[in-house]
Parts: sequence; structure tokens; C-alpha cells
Amino acid sequence: MKRRDFLKISGAGLAGAAAVSCIGGGKSGKDADGQAQMEYRTNPVNGDKVSLLGFGCMRWPMIDGKDGKKVIDQQAVNEMVDYALAHGVNYFDTSPAYLMGQSEKAAGDALARHPRESYFIATKLSNFRSFSKEESIRMYLDSFKQMHTDYFDYYLLHGIGLGGMEAFRNRYIDNGIIDFLQEEKAAGRIRNLGFSFHGKKDCFDSFLAMHDSSEIKWDFCQIEMNYIDWKHADGVRNVNADYLYAELEKRGIPMVIMEPLLGGRLANVPSDIARQMKTREPDKSLASWAFRFCGTYPGVLCILSGMESMDPLLDNLNTFCGFQPLNEEELEFMERMAARMMEYPQVNCTGCQYCMPCPWGIDIPGIFRHYNSSITEGSFAHTREQKDYAKLKKAYLTTYDKAIPTVRQADHCIGCGICMSHCPQSIPIPTELARINDYIEKLKQDTL
Repeated sequence: MKRRDFLKISGAGLAGAAAVSCIGGGKSGKDADGQAQMEYRTNPVNGDKVSLLGFGCMRWPMIDGKDGKKVIDQQAVNEMVDYALAHGVNYFDTSPAYLMGQSEKAAGDALARHPRESYFIATKLSNFRSFSKEESIRMYLDSFKQMHTDYFDYYLLHGIGLGGMEAFRNRYIDNGIIDFLQEEKAAGRIRNLGFSFHGKKDCFDSFLAMHDSSEIKWDFCQIEMNYIDWKHADGVRNVNADYLYAELEKRGIPMVIMEPLLGGRLANVPSDIARQMKTREPDKSLASWAFRFCGTYPGVLCILSGMESMDPLLDNLNTFCGFQPLNEEELEFMERMAARMMEYPQVNCTGCQYCMPCPWGIDIPGIFRHYNSSITEGSFAHTREQKDYAKLKKAYLTTYDKAIPTVRQADHCIGCGICMSHCPQSIPIPTELARINDYIEKLKQDTL
């Protein structure tokens, strides 16, 4: 299927938004007038020129619907997609599982207002709960309808590694789905077939062994990569990204990066780390350091960012237009910051919401987000001897009750563990909820 280079659009932008000196086009750097251009990477498999910044569609802006439930703000999505396209972003990544099944339609409705050849669609077979051949094919075909397209540029087996090789065989091999998808690729309805990985090293090695033996040829791979997980993954729930990167690079498999900000944690780092970054780059955001880290590595085709509003979109465009990779000294600095980050007792939650809805109504990501934020912002009460302990204690308990309704708080967890099978970080969720609830009770009883 022949593709043209990304449609050149002038950077006219969105009315009312702050101006960004960034335009689209087929090359990177600056144009003849000195205007910054989006950084593009060429896919070595097929020559696609892909924007280094990819739009992750897992965190669309939400509003209250007529029934009181959260729904996607389609008008805001349309405006963000228009602005992203006009400023060079051409890769959009979604899934039937994102935002309780709403993400694909929102992305499809917004993108369908533009020429199909001006963007790349990436979506996934997210058959976690029902993996019969019939149900998996139904999900696959429904994605075409939601995305208003007759082909997918990048199609992924979603979250392989979760549940180990047995789960992979159940979801894709034994039901014949992998054969079906390869037939769809041969027919041109899938241009690139790959997978997103969450799991242990032995699973990853097995998936690449399939590639080496030509049992399944992977056109690309989506991995979790950031300056924390580069060398500090725990090896149990996830794998060091330097290993994943090296194995894919030597095989010439292009990489799409997810969680470059660890669910936003690297855009809001603890104050002492933020101070060191700001001393070096006072005019740059904390998030820009994390994105530049990932983009420094040439095997990276695209870096996904979930952007809930125009503000992070504008900031990201300023990072990726006229992109500047990190030098060796800066990479060493990032490793020191990563080691420092590991000293903070945060929950490794990225806010993906795969654990939701909880059958008991618990706001799992909200509880983790509140706990992590208190540590990041330096407002964490950890001992009664601490300076301003009483003030910090009151602030945590008050903000907790405001952020998480009583019936959705950690003390309502019964430990059923249903959530754990869906967590891409393999977080022991009931254990972490119990730990946070124990911390809250100690605050209330003054027994820290």
C-alpha cells in the first residue's frame, strides 16, 4: 500500500492557544526561515517518516456526561488533534481497552476529519478478558469501524508478557489469531504487525526467538522506556529498558516508546531532583528531560505521550520541534537522577486504569496518585518527630478525603486480586492498598 510523506500543513494552529514555533514536513531541524520543525524518524522496515512525538490516546480530556459518568470531551479532542497535526505530529496510538472503551471512537472521529494519508493509526488487539477466536476477530473488526479506516498502519498484540507464555498462547496462538492477523497483513489491512510488551525477560526472549526463527516476524515493538527503567527496573515486574533496547536494535526492529514519563511521575519529580534539573535548564520543563532521554537513542521510532489538555501538547511540541538529544554528560546526570528517584517509596503506578473498574468501587489509581504526589511534593508525613508533622498529617488526611470519596478508599479493598491480572506493571495492588491504608490509620491514631 503506497504511502505519501506526511501532508505539509502550515503551523497556523488553534485559535486562542499559545503560539508554538513548529511546523510539519518531511525533514527535521529548521527550515530555510529558521523555523523549528518536528523531529521525524524513518522506519527502516518500510520508509515511513514518523514524528518522534506520538499522541498516546489513553488520557483524553474527560467531562461529566448526562448520566453523571465520565465521557471524553470530543470537542477538546478535535482541537488537540487538529493542533497536533498542524504542528507535525502524525502518529496516534489507541486501543479498544483505553478509557473504558471510549478512546478509539474519539480518536477515529477526530482523525477522520483529515486526509487519511496525513497520519498513522496504531491500535491493538486488547483481548485480555475474552480471547476466543470469534471474540478477538470481532474486536479487530470493530476497531476499523471506530477508527473510520480500512487499514491500520501499526497493529499491536496488546500487553504480551502479562500472564507469561501461557497467556500469550491462549490469546494468540492456540486460537489461531496470530495466523489470522498475518493473513490480514498479507491482504494489506495491517501494514506493520508488532506487540507491546509488559513482562519478564524470559518472555521477551521467547518473543524475539520467534522473530529469529521467522515463526513470527515482528515489524516493530512497543516497550516501556524512561530514565528510571533504563537500569532500575526490578527484574520481576518489568525488565531494564537498556536490555530491551539493545536486543531490538541489533535485530533492526523499530521501537515505539510508552511510559516515557512513568504515568506522569517524571513530569513532577521530588523537589531536590527538580531543583537540579531547573538549575541546568531553567526554561525547560521537567518532562522535556525524560523525552530527550528516550529520543537520544536512534533505534527509537516514536515516543508516545498521553496529553490531557493543550498545555502538555504545547510543552511537548517545544521539546520535539528542533529536537536536541542529550550528550554523554547529560546522560550521566540522568542516571544520577534515576538513582535518586529510587530512594522514594512510591507505588510504580502509571495511571493506565487497566485495573478499573474495581468490582468493589475502589479508586485504585486515584489512591496511588494521591500517595505518590504527597511524596513528590515533599508533603509526606513519615514520623512524629518530623518538623511540621501535625501540619503534614492534617494535609494528607484532608486532601485524601477530598480526592477519594469515602466509599472508594483503600480500606474497602477485600483483597480479591481481580485487578492484579490486568496490571501491566504487575503491582501487588491489594498489598499496596493495604500498606497505604495502614499508613492512613497510623496517621489517624498518631502511631507513626
